[in-house]
Amino acid sequence: MPLSLPPSTRKCCCRTRQARPKRAPGPTCVWQKARTVIDGAAGAFQARFERRWGHLTHPRVRALAWLLDSPDLLDPASPHWGGRIASLAPVTPALAAWLGALQEDPSPLDAALGPKFYSRLGLYAEKLLAFYFAQHGLLQAHGLQVQVNRNDTVGEFDFLLRDGDSLLHWEFATKFYLLEGAPDPGVFNHLIGPNLADTLGLKMRKILDKQLALSRHPAAQGLLAQPVRAAQALVKGWLFYAAGATPALDGISHEHGHGFWCTPAQLPAQRYVVLPRLQWLAPFKGRDVDVLDVDALRAQLFDLAQPVMVATVDTVEGWEVERERGFVVPHDWTEQAAARRITGALPA
Repeated sequence: MPLSLPPSTRKCCCRTRQARPKRAPGPTCVWQKARTVIDGAAGAFQARFERRWGHLTHPRVRALAWLLDSPDLLDPASPHWGGRIASLAPVTPALAAWLGALQEDPSPLDAALGPKFYSRLGLYAEKLLAFYFAQHGLLQAHGLQVQVNRNDTVGEFDFLLRDGDSLLHWEFATKFYLLEGAPDPGVFNHLIGPNLADTLGLKMRKILDKQLALSRHPAAQGLLAQPVRAAQALVKGWLFYAAGATPALDGISHEHGHGFWCTPAQLPAQRYVVLPRLQWLAPFKGRDVDVLDVDALRAQLFDLAQPVMVATVDTVEGWEVERERGFVVPHDWTEQAAARRITGALPA
């Protein structure tokens, strides 16, 4: 049976309303300019996650735990975001017990997500988070469309959350970006999606300049049962770096989850699992999976056309447990990214 959150948590699910003690960053969590990514420190988050959530092996429950307990991708205190970045409250013992109960009986979560196969990772993550908000009495609306008329949709609220006598409007994104080239301070266009479809800078400009203004549109007023007190973005995800390229970036959370990117020829000798898209969220843990050595993985990715996410794994009590993760990219991925930027397909 799902447990209710404590009153203080029910009233506030973001850091901007209630002071949250900062976690003491360990030496492996803080970015260091001289440290390479492909080393033992890169898997520090995975090790912490496994210590806390190793008992969660149902993929959907494990993914939900990651959404609720993973570090923010963006630093809410950075002036780059103008105070418009949301954070979930720390996981309480009651919430941890609720996740444990879902591991024992995941049927409420499975029923909420339904039998549909989710081809879009962002939608899958959004549905998981909607289940959490609904189960804990926070959800006013999810995916609420705002239309001027039947043929003119202005936008859609990802989440409207109850906050006393008002509402919070949260836009939600789960993103994966690779740092290509030298960072561009405050612009974030060198953090590029693996398929070259967008950049962190492009995504955040869209969210901050357009999506978070939706509640002010006249067509939205009749849909809002209460006034919107604040509009913010909740951004989860992972960033990936080439070996030796780990600069500190203002605006990015110091504790964010990160990994490596490289070409097949640059892969170090490890045991690997190829991660399907719906397993990109939480650190991988599974049984009866294909584990490849580096030669087999290179052979499988010989004619690689699109980046593929992999995890290095260790065998622990019969489970294959993620140690690090990274994107393996085509040999010409860097050239493709530069060409796309030059032609204007990505922001310069």
